Amino acid sequence: MDQVSAVVIGAGVVGLAVARAVAIELAKTEKDATVLILERASGIGTQTSSRNSEVIHAGIYYPKNSLKARFCVEGRNLLYSYLQDRGLPHKRIGKLIVATNAVQDQMLYSINEKAQANGVSDLQFLTKSQALALEPQLSCTSAILSPSTGILDTHSYMLSLQGDFENAGGSVVFQTEVVAAERIEGAIELQTSAGDRLSAKWVVNCSGLKAPLLAKSFKGSELSRLPSAHYAKGNYFLLQGKSPFNRLIYPVPEAAGLGVHLTLDLGGQVKFGPDVEWVVDPDNLNVDPMRGELFYSAVRTYWPGLPGGSLIPGYAGVRPKINNENEASADFAISGPEEHNVPGLIHLFGIESPGITSSLALANEVVNRLKQN
Repeated sequence: MDQVSAVVIGAGVVGLAVARAVAIELAKTEKDATVLILERASGIGTQTSSRNSEVIHAGIYYPKNSLKARFCVEGRNLLYSYLQDRGLPHKRIGKLIVATNAVQDQMLYSINEKAQANGVSDLQFLTKSQALALEPQLSCTSAILSPSTGILDTHSYMLSLQGDFENAGGSVVFQTEVVAAERIEGAIELQTSAGDRLSAKWVVNCSGLKAPLLAKSFKGSELSRLPSAHYAKGNYFLLQGKSPFNRLIYPVPEAAGLGVHLTLDLGGQVKFGPDVEWVVDPDNLNVDPMRGELFYSAVRTYWPGLPGGSLIPGYAGVRPKINNENEASADFAISGPEEHNVPGLIHLFGIESPGITSSLALANEVVNRLKQN
């Protein structure tokens, strides 16, 4: 049986960031440390990491002292520095959170209070006229400007993380699915779908949508404290034609998401979404063209000038939720030995938005927790 220092399961953006941090840490103390990423797909970031809005979030919406709030704010600063230092494509484009009635005007104040509690201190209140001076096509009663919100090329970022990981001595093994694990004689023994076995001192489950299901296959785990997997599909529609906006436009948030917002990619393409569609099958990523009618009505609350027939189905992604549609949105969950009873093992559950923004901060947290085992 092969023996390695550490295994990270999953080569999404968080898995890559975690593996990079683990490899760099182990290289300090182990001359011949061996760190692997085991990925069931044939490439990096094929699921949630490649099917999102590619937004660098400021850390505005999340409950005070939540992991989402903490790691988003920490991660945003780390991410901007990382992208800038390496010359990776990104832009601090800014966004407007727009109110369209008196009730939402008041909601902006509570959004600002939540942001302040999270350490986001650069939000600016805008009157209707101030907002329209920035974005003339907008329809709103007031708005908040978030200058720290940005966009990035997620694939370039993931490739850079992979390069850092491999430069630190790590290896990515594709088309290798972990199906079971058990702690034996001070190490964690993993089994793949092909029947191969390997043993590692540290294992981190970053398998995203499959993380709760995989966690339940680890023998010796305390199953009662492991969450269940739920899937909230987010559909995107693309705008045909040039963008009338220079910034991201977000409505006041909804219960399960941030509403059908307008984002731009680095090439100037306008994307609308994601919406929230609770599904049973996370592998069905088809976008139903009929959902476009809901997008028109949602977008026209803040952009009445959206032309008819201008939206085309784009793509869809699935949020790895650990709450169902009748529950409040759950926080990130980092499950270590104190929760599941297996030393050297950490599970990451519910790493949805702001997962990309939080990735480097999450990676640092995982390393710190592993060192305490």
